[in-house]
Amino acid sequence: MTEQQSPPEQMATGEGAGEQGGNYKITIYELENFQGKRCELTEELPNIIEKDLEKVGSIQVEAGPWLGFERQGYAGEQFVLEKGDYPRWDSWSNSHNSDSLMSIRPLQIDSPDHKIHLFENVGYTGRKMEIVDDDVPSLWAHGFQDRVASVRALNGT
Repeated sequence: MTEQQSPPEQMATGEGAGEQGGNYKITIYELENFQGKRCELTEELPNIIEKDLEKVGSIQVEAGPWLGFERQGYAGEQFVLEKGDYPRWDSWSNSHNSDSLMSIRPLQIDSPDHKIHLFENVGYTGRKMEIVDDDVPSLWAHGFQDRVASVRALNGT
């Protein structure tokens, strides 16, 4: 997934945010069900340990969207966090491999238009399907069944 970073002025004013004219705001809690140490964020945090938290147990997104990562430095599995409450890790992740969220940043919406390429094989090889501006409710109709192995987002979020 590619993201176009917005200038800091846009982030501060909320321009380009998921909500028209809204700011990015999220509260992370060390324990489940919004308990324990908490930290309010309005900008990226590459390592939650910087805020004296050992882990993230629950999350409240006031304005977003946000992108959480299972490892420090925006690495590992990604979790899209939209406005709402996430009382424990399995409410933002369906991963059975990891129950951690160690870095987080606002998800920049770079364009209302989108373009994405789906590939049949890993490494962006094999048959390719381009999706532009429309939802595709069924990949089966396009001959992809369960064969999409890599994805390249060219524009949009």
